[in-house]
Amino acid sequence: MTAESLSPAAQGRLRPLALRALESDEVFLPSLARFTFAAVLLIHFWHAAATKLGPGLFGLFQPAMGAYAQIFPRAMEAAGYDPGQLGLWHWAVVVSGTAAEFVLPGLIVLGLFTRLAALGMIGFVALQSLTDLYGHGGVAHAETLGAWFDRLPDGAILDQRLLWVFVLATLVAKGAGPLALDRLLAARLGGR
Repeated sequence: MTAESLSPAAQGRLRPLALRALESDEVFLPSLARFTFAAVLLIHFWHAAATKLGPGLFGLFQPAMGAYAQIFPRAMEAAGYDPGQLGLWHWAVVVSGTAAEFVLPGLIVLGLFTRLAALGMIGFVALQSLTDLYGHGGVAHAETLGAWFDRLPDGAILDQRLLWVFVLATLVAKGAGPLALDRLLAARLGGR
C-alpha cells in the first residue's frame, strides 16, 4: 500500500500539521518574510533613522545636519554643509524619510497594513539605493555597486538590496501571514 492509494482524508491525517503549515505559502512565506525582515533589517533602518534625529523631544522636526548630508549629499556640499541654506522641500523630504524609516519597518513587524508598508519600503529602498549610487558616488565603485551573476554575493547595492526587495515583495504579494495585526483587524471588521 502506498500513500497515493489512500483516500485524501487519510493522506491528510498522515501529514503532520507542521508539514502542512510549511507547504502552505499563505502561512509559511509571509511569516518567514516578516521574521527575516525583523531579524536582518529592522534595527538597521531604526538605527539609520535615529542618526537623522536632531536634539530633544522633537528631534524629528529638527533633523541633524547628517540627515541632510545622507539624503541630499550634493545639495549639502553645494550649500557648504549648512542645512539653513536648503529649502522647505529639503526639510520635508528629510522629515518624511526619517519618519518612514521608523514607521514602515514597525508596521511590517507588527503585521499592520503590511502590504502597503512593504510597498512603501520597496520605494524607500529604491530611493536609498539611487542616493547611494548617484548622490554618494557609489556607482563609480565596483565593490559598492556589486554585480549580479558573479561569484561574489556581497555587493552592497545590487546584491543586498535585491534580497531586501525580495523579502518585501513577498509581503506585498502574500500579506503578513496568520500572526499579524492585519489578520485581527480583518476579523474584527469582517464581524460587523
